[in-house]
Amino acid sequence: MYYLLILAVGFERLAELIVSKRNARWAFAQGGKEFGHQHYPVMVTIHTALLLGCVLEVWALHRPFIPWLGWPMLALVALTQVLRWWCVTTLGPRWNTLVIVVPEAPLVRRGPYRWLHHPNYLAVVTEGVALPLVHTAWLTALCFTLANALLLTVRIRVENAALGYTHAV
Repeated sequence: MYYLLILAVGFERLAELIVSKRNARWAFAQGGKEFGHQHYPVMVTIHTALLLGCVLEVWALHRPFIPWLGWPMLALVALTQVLRWWCVTTLGPRWNTLVIVVPEAPLVRRGPYRWLHHPNYLAVVTEGVALPLVHTAWLTALCFTLANALLLTVRIRVENAALGYTHAV
């Protein structure tokens, strides 16, 4: 069943990429400017490695499903999907996986953006821990968390500068 969960998350990522590409075309058509593309291939690699690590660690190291850990982590994974798609729907055509700023477009301050500048990253960080731990793939959770922390220091700095925030949050 765990492998089906990883497959489902993989399909969800493909759906995100389809939406992202459509929205990026819209943003560029509106005169959008991209920032910080250099880190994008690293981000794709880290997120792909998360899914592969979940499968390989559980398979190769025979990680067990521990109900007291696995079920709460599965609930967190579900909540991260809700938050992620809340972000996507709140931003509408302005959401994509790149950092594209459409000129003259005001900052979005509704939905989860009422409380956080970057709520999608709360979903990413939480999922990066929870998804592997559904089946006790703790090495994958640790490696993704460390790699993602380094990536997010760059990504959030780029986004804050692109959006005109004066201080990193």
